[in-house]
Amino acid sequence: MFGFPFNELNFIRNFSVNLRCYSVMMMPGQEREDVDVGGKIILPPSALDVLSRLNIQYPMLFRLRNSHAERETHCGVLEFIAEEGRCYLPHWMMRNLLLDEGDVVSVENVPLPVATYTKFQPQSVDFLDISNPKVVLEKALRNFACLTAGDMIAIRYNDKSYEMCVLETKPEKAVSIIECDMNVEFDAPVGYKEPTRRREAPEEEEDFDYTKVSKPRFAAFQGMGTRLDGKKQVDGEAAGVDIRRGVPNYDYHVGSITFIRRGRKKEVEQPTPFDFAAFSGRGETLRAKKK
Repeated sequence: MFGFPFNELNFIRNFSVNLRCYSVMMMPGQEREDVDVGGKIILPPSALDVLSRLNIQYPMLFRLRNSHAERETHCGVLEFIAEEGRCYLPHWMMRNLLLDEGDVVSVENVPLPVATYTKFQPQSVDFLDISNPKVVLEKALRNFACLTAGDMIAIRYNDKSYEMCVLETKPEKAVSIIECDMNVEFDAPVGYKEPTRRREAPEEEEDFDYTKVSKPRFAAFQGMGTRLDGKKQVDGEAAGVDIRRGVPNYDYHVGSITFIRRGRKKEVEQPTPFDFAAFSGRGETLRAKKK
């Protein structure tokens, strides 16, 4: 009735079938953008009928192989609503397998280990404009079931598509990323150049003779004073007396104290054109002089 005896189905663990593949854009009905941005395919209902009878490992993971180009990748399954003999793949997956519309692809059910480490390389420096790339990648990988080293996957963020190359996966070349704790690293994007820092040449200091610098001597009361009598100051009066230091007194006698006194120059009063002189006028008498 089912084509396989029940006792034989219990020992069969692999599912393998050849189907003609088409991109999601060729699928009848409304456009399915969720299929094109993820890593899952759409299979016919007959595949579900066979898989439900087999003793397979869940979740269902498949290996897609293009025998003509010797290219392969791995994926999950989203729905079983495709026409018989057909399957629908995301556009980036068909490009990795070098498949055209209507080419034959081999679909085989395989178990994969859980991922522990994955390294990605963005294919454009525009990926650096994303403020938190790990969060964006984590959200995009929810539409994927597994990863294969060497694949070029595509993720969408802010209505823009970013291509990512899977450089390395651990513990094996193909891993499952369903409910796993995976460490993620990013390699430098393609075309990225490290910014070069310009090193300024140190300025050469000119040779300077510090011995020629004389220390300023202290001189008290250097400000300009004002006399109370209103007279002008004599030059050098306000500056004080310049005392030479360091000259010994050769006339010094032990036990004597010598005070050096320097008198100020005697001021010479300059006559002013309007000097005041008391009783300098000419007097007159009322009596006439006798002749």
